[in-house]
Amino acid sequence: MKIGLVTPYVYPVPGGVNEHVRFLYENLRMRGHDVRILTSSHGLQRSSEGDVIRIGKGFSVPSNGSMGTITLSPRYVSQVQKVLDREHFDLLHFHEPFVPFLSLVVLRQSASVNIATFHAYAGFSPAMELGKRTLSNYADRLHGRIAVSAAARHFADRFFPGDFKVIPNGVDVGRYQRAVPIARWQDGGPNVLFVGRLEDRKGLPHLLKAFRLIRKSGVECRLLVVGSGPQEREARRYVMTRGLQNVEFLGRVSDAEKAQLFKTADVFVSPATGRESFGIVLLEAMAAGTPIVCSDIHGYKGVVQRGRQALLVEPRDAKGLAAAISELLADPALRARMGAAGQERAEQFSWERVTARVEAYYGFVIRRLAAQGQLPSGYSAEIPAAPHTGLDR
Repeated sequence: MKIGLVTPYVYPVPGGVNEHVRFLYENLRMRGHDVRILTSSHGLQRSSEGDVIRIGKGFSVPSNGSMGTITLSPRYVSQVQKVLDREHFDLLHFHEPFVPFLSLVVLRQSASVNIATFHAYAGFSPAMELGKRTLSNYADRLHGRIAVSAAARHFADRFFPGDFKVIPNGVDVGRYQRAVPIARWQDGGPNVLFVGRLEDRKGLPHLLKAFRLIRKSGVECRLLVVGSGPQEREARRYVMTRGLQNVEFLGRVSDAEKAQLFKTADVFVSPATGRESFGIVLLEAMAAGTPIVCSDIHGYKGVVQRGRQALLVEPRDAKGLAAAISELLADPALRARMGAAGQERAEQFSWERVTARVEAYYGFVIRRLAAQGQLPSGYSAEIPAAPHTGLDR
C-alpha cells in the first residue's frame, strides 16, 4: 500500500509521537509498503527531504503540561491538495489527529482510508470540551481508531466515542540490549537514572527531594539527569542551595548514549505526576534490563507489572520514592530479577511486533470497508487477505 503517516509535531524533533512515527515508518517499509511522513517545517528546514513531506510552519505552544505544536500556513488547502493529488495515498495514518491544524486539513481533504492513533492522556480538558462538537465532524471521517494504552483510549473515548483498538508504543529492543555501560560512571558506586523533559509533569523535583533523603541516610549513589526543559534552572538551583552532591545534569543526549546510560544505571526512576498515556522510557529501561521505580499512574500500569519489573510509588511522594530506590540499591538480587523480568516483557513491545499489529489492523479496517461497499475512492491497492493469527480482532 501507499501509506502516509501524518504527525502534527515537527518531524524529526525528538518526542514520543515522532519516535513512534519514525519506527512505524521504518518497519512498514521493511514489510514492503511505500511510506511517506507528512509533517510541518520549523525554522529553515527544507520543504521536502526524501520521504518527509513538509506542509506549513510549526509553532511551539504549551499543552497538557508540556510543549505542543500548532501548524499554520496561509495556503493550507492548496498545499495539502497538491500533495494528496501527487502522492495518491491508499491509507493515511494520523497521529494525534485533532492537534491544529495540519492533521485537520489533511483529514478533511483525504480521499484515502483514514486511521488515527491517539497518544495523549489527561484529566479534564477544557479545550477538548469546547472543541468536541466541531471536531466530531472530523472524527466521523476516521475509518479506524487506535489508542496506545487503555488510558489513552479512555481519554479519547470521552470526547469521541467509538471503537478503539489498543496497540501499544514499541521499543527498539536490540539497541538497548546491545548497548554497553559508560566507563566514566562505572566506578563502583550505584547510579540512579532519570530521563525526560525537565517540566512539571515529569516530576524531577520530587526525585531530587528523594535523592536528598537517600544521601542523608548515608547511602552513596549518583543521580544522572538526562534531558532539558523549563525546570532545569529550578532543579540546578535546588541542587546548589542544598549542597546536594553527586547529581550530574547531562542535558540532551544522542539515542546511542541514552541506551548506554540505561545500561549504566542500577535503577531507573520515572516520578511522573500524571497525564502520561504510556511511558516509553519504561520500555527503554526494561529493554536494557534496568529495574524501575515509577509513579503509580494510569499510563504506566499497562506497561510495567507491579513488583515484577518495577516498584510503583504514589505521585509526588518523595519519601516513597526514596524508600523504593533504597530498597533496590540495597538488594542486588532483586535488581537482577526485576531487570531480567523487564527484558522478557520488553520483547512483547518490539517494533516488529507492534508494526505487525498495526498492519493487521489496517487490513481489518480495509476489509470491513470493502465488505460494506464503503472503500474511499483514493484506495487502489489490493484488499489485504485475512490473517490466521487474530491480530486484527
